[in-house]
Parts: sequence; C-alpha cells; structure tokens
Amino acid sequence: MKSKTEYLTFNTNTRRAFINITPDVRRTVEGTKIMEGLCLVNAMHITASVFVNDNESGLHEDFEIWLEKLAPHAPTEQYKHNETGEDNADAHLKRQMMGREVVIAITNGRLDFGPWEQIFYGEFDGRRDKRVLVKVIGE
Repeated sequence: MKSKTEYLTFNTNTRRAFINITPDVRRTVEGTKIMEGLCLVNAMHITASVFVNDNESGLHEDFEIWLEKLAPHAPTEQYKHNETGEDNADAHLKRQMMGREVVIAITNGRLDFGPWEQIFYGEFDGRRDKRVLVKVIGE
C-alpha cells in the first residue's frame, strides 16, 4: 500500500469564505499514481470545515444565510465560549454543522465523484493561516 500526505494552507481576507479546493486535491491524488484507494481531506482547525457539495454561488450564499441564522456571530455576548476573550463561538458551531472532513474514493487514478460534487474548504473565523490535510492511501 502507498500513501501520500500533503498540507494546503489558507488565509482568507474575510471572516467567512468558501473555497473550492477540488483542483488542489485532484493534483495531489493524480501525483501519487494510486489507482484504487481513498483520499481523506481534513480541516485541521476547529473553526474551519471541509465538505462536498455543488459549486454554485447561490447555494454558497444560502449556506452563509442558513449558518448565520443557526449560529449568528452577534451579539457575541450570547456565547459562553466568548467569555474566554474570543469572539468566535459562532465559528465553532458553524464548523460543527458543515463537518470536519470528507473521504472520497479513488477509482482508476481519479477522484470518484457523483454529478456536480466538488470539495470545499469552509472558513468561519478567517484572517490567519489554517491548514487542510490531504492524505491519499491505496494501490
């Protein structure tokens, strides 16, 4: 069995963002020459997410609205976590909703997606470096 580990680093200019990381993950997978296996993509920070969905801007706006309704940023005093001096409790909750990681099958050396599926990095407390793990295993 072969494996490959790579890290992607993101630093968004905004507090929240959705970034399509499919091309980065695809390059990593194709560079391994693994024909059959699995690819784990994991947000390595507690206020960021990795998820699979459609690359459609209206849907991303819907995510933003939905998440803000579920866990509004303000007023920051509504969260016990923010009593620690942070103002990012909502980002932890948003990450919990969108997920920590995804696993995608590799078939014939390529990511094996369903129609319209893409991999996204979701940032909920940006403006600093955060990493995403890409781990590929297989034969």
